[in-house]
Amino acid sequence: MKQDKDSFYRHIAQTSDEPMGLEVDRASGCYLFTTDGKKYVDLISGIAVSSLGHRHPNVIRAIKEQLDQHLHVMVYGEYIQKPQSRFADLLTRQLPDSLDRVYFVNSGTESVEGALKLAKKYTGRTKLVAFENSYHGDTHGSLSVTGRNVYRDPYEPLLPDVHFAAFNSKESLSIIDDSTAAVILEPIQGEGGVIPSQKAWLKEVRKRCDEHGALLIFDEIQTGFFRTGTLFAFEYYDVVPDILCLAKAMGGGMPLGAFVSSSEIFEVFKKDPPLNHVTTFGGHPVCCAAAHANLETLLSGDFSSKAYSIAEMACHMLWGDGIVEVRGRGAMLGLQLRDAVLTQKVVEECFKNGLILGWTLHSDSLIRIAPPLIIEPDLLEEAFDIILSAVRKFV
Repeated sequence: MKQDKDSFYRHIAQTSDEPMGLEVDRASGCYLFTTDGKKYVDLISGIAVSSLGHRHPNVIRAIKEQLDQHLHVMVYGEYIQKPQSRFADLLTRQLPDSLDRVYFVNSGTESVEGALKLAKKYTGRTKLVAFENSYHGDTHGSLSVTGRNVYRDPYEPLLPDVHFAAFNSKESLSIIDDSTAAVILEPIQGEGGVIPSQKAWLKEVRKRCDEHGALLIFDEIQTGFFRTGTLFAFEYYDVVPDILCLAKAMGGGMPLGAFVSSSEIFEVFKKDPPLNHVTTFGGHPVCCAAAHANLETLLSGDFSSKAYSIAEMACHMLWGDGIVEVRGRGAMLGLQLRDAVLTQKVVEECFKNGLILGWTLHSDSLIRIAPPLIIEPDLLEEAFDIILSAVRKFV
């Protein structure tokens, strides 16, 4: 254990001066177990990944069965692999007819990269419209459409011809014009502070894109797979995107992303030149087998109600001095506290008491709440009591 810890701090590239440093021994359901014998409730699901909890038996079974068949056999799109085909079929059957074709990748940021390339190739345009305080990933293209200068500035110049508009502002939509290739947005901004889009505004975005021949890309990397109460957030808003970006909870704990669009739009990836967007490990058979089992399990249960009940309990319990509001949808919630100092103290106190929380990249006074959808009401109530006690201790 000491060797593992030493290696972590000496050889793993760090992204902050103070990593959480939790030494994970195993995980199961809503819990993480550490090498020192402690147990933690994971109230952020590995950042909205483990919607069925850690190591769901259906997912583990599918992984083990695929391990006995084959692992990687060929770069993406050349061999027929049953796990890919079966999962693509199941996924597209849950989507509108215009979203009938899937391109599998390895992560959320890769899905955004692919979606941006697809939109530019299909439209023959270069202008991209994104929104302030958005977050779409850390690779160069994804960072280019992320609306926070503090993360963009160290890596300038990024993609040219990217324009930012105010989120939920109808007036700002005039930026979408006949030169626009695509508009990319999160139906609910996650890292920006769990900010839901307004229904009327989102419909106006769709209308504006249609009027000017621009494609609409929805980044549902965090909002997908019942996290917000519907299988995908666009169902609640009744607005269908031209390209849908997915990842996080899709893989059931395995690394998998995808961008989904129409057969017509995807035709452009076949020519001028052929193979103009490829990936070696995208749609890895073990990941697709896990994702298929994950989605089957989600569809077989009443996870929509479970997500809404999490929101209902949060709004009922989490209030009082120091708490500004609870916002979001379903099990994608943000607990806004009075200030950053209080937020840090509360998160640290909860951690000491066996509860894992976190905040978003763009807001240091907002606590992220995204528990596994399988969490039982008694455990959720216990977790919220820990949060309330911590808030009261420091207010």
